[in-house]
Amino acid sequence: MTSGNNGASTPEDDDPFGYLYADGQANGAQPPSGGYGYPNSVNRVRAVGQRQYGQQPQAPTAPTAAYGQVPQQQGAYGQPNAHYAAPETLPGSAPTTQQPMPGHSSGGGRGGGPNTKGLLIGAIAVVAAVVIGISVAMLGGDDDKKNTGNEAATTPSASQSSEPSPSASASDAAADLPQADVKTMRLEGGPTTASDVKGAKSDGGVYVQGFNQVGASVTWTVNGIEKAGVYRVYVRYGLPAEDANATVTVNGKPSSRPLNMKNFGGLPANQWQETWAQVSLTKGTNTIQLSCQQGNQCNALLDQFRVTENVDQ
Repeated sequence: MTSGNNGASTPEDDDPFGYLYADGQANGAQPPSGGYGYPNSVNRVRAVGQRQYGQQPQAPTAPTAAYGQVPQQQGAYGQPNAHYAAPETLPGSAPTTQQPMPGHSSGGGRGGGPNTKGLLIGAIAVVAAVVIGISVAMLGGDDDKKNTGNEAATTPSASQSSEPSPSASASDAAADLPQADVKTMRLEGGPTTASDVKGAKSDGGVYVQGFNQVGASVTWTVNGIEKAGVYRVYVRYGLPAEDANATVTVNGKPSSRPLNMKNFGGLPANQWQETWAQVSLTKGTNTIQLSCQQGNQCNALLDQFRVTENVDQ
């Protein structure tokens, strides 16, 4: 090829639409008749189905039938169909293999499903762990019961308690504090003893009467007070008729408030009941006197006196 010489053919010779242009027609381009382009151009037109790529055998065509008729099948149900062949069965094609999914075993069950054997083993392990835990808890409870029984055997019972209970201490303290029958006290100003009215706690049921006169008194010498403090003195009395009161004197000092001896329970005449007054006692020996002074109403029978801690009985 030299300058001015474009060779045996020119680009327009390969133009399939060259016949549409004036220069193409001048060079002899013709409309397509079975092919496109200029004469001697490559004809690539083929009827459908004529070319076999890769030299594969042509599959037989399926039988046809008239409209409304069912074509005859070549082979019974379940038998290979000659009209269809999988691509991998054709000559020259690469065999195909099924790639397993990541994380799944090919033997994990039918159809590649979950590993039922692994799930069953896991469920059995969980049940076994629960059963073992319950067994251990039951055994531990039995041991606790045995230990509790042993401890109870070594713990002192109520009758063998190593420390006295508060109620027992209070009872002992009350028992240690003095009490006395009025008949044993120093009687002055007219009181005398009697035993006609029943129910007196004094020894022999003997009580003191004749207290209803100014100047009458009973004096009690109290021994055995272990510590100084405020105590209560209880007086057991009976009323023949109306309410009564009297003056309390401790260690020579009279109280500003009289001792009330009322019929608190609305009892019949000469029934026995108690009243009390607060008194300040010193350690050791004290004197407590109950007297009928001006302004007192002293018509009462006297049975017993007793000293207690300053708490409600």
